[in-house]
Amino acid sequence: MASNSVLSKLNLRRFCLVVLVVQAALYVTSGAQSTQPMLMERQKEVELALSACPKLVASTAGVYVLEKPGYVKVRDSQNGFTAIVDHQLPTTQEPQCMDAEGARTILPRILKIAELRAEGKTTEEIERFVADAFAKGTFQPPARPGVDYMLSTQNGAVDEKGFVAKPFPPHVMFYAPYIKNAEIGSDGKPGGTAFIVGEGKPHAFIIVPVASHAGDHKPIDKPGAGSQ
Repeated sequence: MASNSVLSKLNLRRFCLVVLVVQAALYVTSGAQSTQPMLMERQKEVELALSACPKLVASTAGVYVLEKPGYVKVRDSQNGFTAIVDHQLPTTQEPQCMDAEGARTILPRILKIAELRAEGKTTEEIERFVADAFAKGTFQPPARPGVDYMLSTQNGAVDEKGFVAKPFPPHVMFYAPYIKNAEIGSDGKPGGTAFIVGEGKPHAFIIVPVASHAGDHKPIDKPGAGSQ
């Protein structure tokens, strides 16, 4: 039991480190040239995307994979859930498994960002496009409570020097448009029981770390580099 407690604390520290790395990178890369994430072999990307889902959801969830022009659907959803490996930055990977409301409101933004990156748009241009799309109603925040599973053990981020800071613990995200950390009694630090990412924004999430669901899916090899 003691060893499990130590491992849990170490995983939580890694989780905090990754969140801080991603948040810092978002500021560092603002206005810089946006590049395409490295492409993966299709079957590995499908498995990686589905590793974010609970076992009962994965078998019939829809799946998207990334190609040079952007994401393409490779399997239709039969249960309302959609799995995708998101890249908040070109150097990160965030496998997600979102419900029908997320597929309606969160997924279009992810797909469009990938398309704009493929067109060579800068990070600053993409941020302006997203903000304008929300203002015009092209993109919409979730209209009801919902869940976006990130149960993969392959969540990862890469810092600006190219060092990999991963893994961080599996977690579950709940839609919380425009909510701030103070409203849920959080100081916003990743080490807490729950905290908000993107607070005050239409695509804000409440993040709740959970225990690993090892055994639900076979391990995924570290994605290799692909053609750009």
